Amino acid sequence: MPSLIRRTGPFAWRNPRLYVLFTLFYNARAYYPVLAVLFTDLGLTLDQYVMLNAAWAASIFLLEVPSGALADTIGRKRLLVFSASLMVVEMGVLLLAPKDGGWLLFALCLLNRILSGASEAAASGADEAIAYDSLPEEGRQAAWDTVLATTMRWRSVGLLIAMTLGGLLYDPSWWNNLVGETFHVSLEIAHRLPVALVFLQGIACLLIALRFEETRPQHADPRGKCASAFRLTLRTAAYAFTTRHIAIVLLGAVLIDSVARNFATLVSQYYRLIQIPGWAFGLIGSAIAIGNWFVPTIAARVNRRVSTNASLLIGGCVASLGLFALVPAWPWLGLIPAMLLMTLLGFIGFTVSRFLHSVATSDQRATLLSVKGLVFNLGYGAASLAFSLLLAGLDTGDHTAFQRALLWQAILFTAALAPFATTVHLTTRPKP
Repeated sequence: MPSLIRRTGPFAWRNPRLYVLFTLFYNARAYYPVLAVLFTDLGLTLDQYVMLNAAWAASIFLLEVPSGALADTIGRKRLLVFSASLMVVEMGVLLLAPKDGGWLLFALCLLNRILSGASEAAASGADEAIAYDSLPEEGRQAAWDTVLATTMRWRSVGLLIAMTLGGLLYDPSWWNNLVGETFHVSLEIAHRLPVALVFLQGIACLLIALRFEETRPQHADPRGKCASAFRLTLRTAAYAFTTRHIAIVLLGAVLIDSVARNFATLVSQYYRLIQIPGWAFGLIGSAIAIGNWFVPTIAARVNRRVSTNASLLIGGCVASLGLFALVPAWPWLGLIPAMLLMTLLGFIGFTVSRFLHSVATSDQRATLLSVKGLVFNLGYGAASLAFSLLLAGLDTGDHTAFQRALLWQAILFTAALAPFATTVHLTTRPKP
């Protein structure tokens, strides 16, 4: 059996090994289980936080495809080094953001979200492309399935550790109950510890990115680089949106991903709604990470048995059920639909990545993956903005706006899923 540790199978090549490690440190961020409350505890309102996420998505929207095209022209390694450098800076900005700092706090948090979006855009597509093109052409699809499944499992382990640490570091009450007053950790310090840990992960990502081996030839003329990137951007975007089977997959996937990811950024606020103590946030995230270990196997089996569109429709039905099950906000029992929606993100990611690699050519691979990232983040930004407007419109001062916004989100998502289901039915039924 191929092994990352033993460097066998597709991991005999350096780039696939580094890809797993890069995505591990880049994505397993200790502040994820407390993301919403991290910003609101700093002094932002919930609707301000959701608006910041829309700004994060907007920065990715503006940079996603150009960065992918640049990765295919000036080199994937350079984009990954740039992405890791931005990760270090964005975490440094958040470490310096003053609690209850008014407009200064909001400005620094906005800068953090913009830098984070730029970093995501630079890494998106380039990381997968530099690993995929390092694999031998013979048996490349099967080898990539192995790399992708291994990456998701290692990421699950990383999330297991990061989520547990994040929740425990953010809420020091358990520690303060165990030790004397001399060794107590204040809330102000504890709330910065998950961010400090991710800052160190950013440095690790930078060191890993510097060790990648470039897979694309370089242009000598800088003007040629920019011109090639621009032409490749236009060609690939036109190809994606005028090729029917690609467009259907992208639109169906973004519909599901956008609402699931919007909820993922608000999940800590939902945990407070269903009366979960803060120290348990990370442990719940760890349980989700354990569940994600099995997602690649499930996703691979589903995608081998049915079409990509049918796989997405299954995911959409599960998402609709999960969104409606969130609304009653049952204490503790509300964890079941919340965890279901979180694991669904991995299923959708596996399905779309597998499909796009099967239809992309080497010279446009990173760009096409970036088109996917652009569409996903545009959808996420729209979902965040819509949810923010829902919160503002439903806020009557009785603290029920969040729960009512969850209900409207479920209704609107299900209504939007219906046309996709109809399209899948019409495109997959046998011709007479």
